Amino acid sequence: MHCPDVLTVAPTVEVLARFGRALADPIRCRILLSLRDAPAYPADLADALGVSRTRLSNHLACLRDCGLVVGVPDGRRTRYEFADERLGHALDDLRTAVVAVETDRTCVDADEKGCC
Repeated sequence: MHCPDVLTVAPTVEVLARFGRALADPIRCRILLSLRDAPAYPADLADALGVSRTRLSNHLACLRDCGLVVGVPDGRRTRYEFADERLGHALDDLRTAVVAVETDRTCVDADEKGCC
C-alpha cells in the first residue's frame, strides 16, 4: 500500500460524495473491482476491461482525484492500487448489501438530476 507523505482528512460528506462519484460510472466500478483483487498497470487494466488506454487513463485520473487510487512508480511504468487497503473491504460490503428496488422504477429526481 502506498501512502502519500501528507494526508488530509476530508469531511464525511465530501468523502461519501467522492466515493459516490467514483461508483457512478460502470467502468470505474470495474476498475475498482479489478484493483480489489490486485494492483495493476493501466495497459493490463485496459486490456482486461476491453476499453481504450485513453479512456482508462481518464477514469484512473477521476479515481485518483477522488482519492481512491494512487499511482505507484515502478521503473518506467506506473502501477495502480487502492489508496487505502480498506477500500477493498468497503467495496465487498457494498456489493453484498441488500438493496430493495423496484426494477421498473427510477428515482423521483432521475430526469432532473440525472440519477439512477
